[in-house]
Amino acid sequence: GLGKGSDLEKAFATAALVYNNAADPEGKLSKAETKSLLQTQFQGFIQGQENKPKYREIISTLDEESEKKIDFEDFMILLVSLTLMSDLLQEIKNVKTTK
Repeated sequence: GLGKGSDLEKAFATAALVYNNAADPEGKLSKAETKSLLQTQFQGFIQGQENKPKYREIISTLDEESEKKIDFEDFMILLVSLTLMSDLLQEIKNVKTTK
């Protein structure tokens, strides 16, 4: 339904689709599944973050109480958090400013 959507709309629709394909029938993901999904689908943004305290904090939160589940809203907050601290975001910003 987003054939004529903007790039941003398509990006969010893709995030929702990836999440929904991995989620359980209640629309939630276990923390372990969330960690796995981030590591497989968000690799470019995560790369090089392993030693940063904020990244470790996020991952350790996913490791704790792994039976607890997260919803799409929490998942998007994780994506935004990981994006904001990523080296890739800095590279993207640099590309924009050099044009």
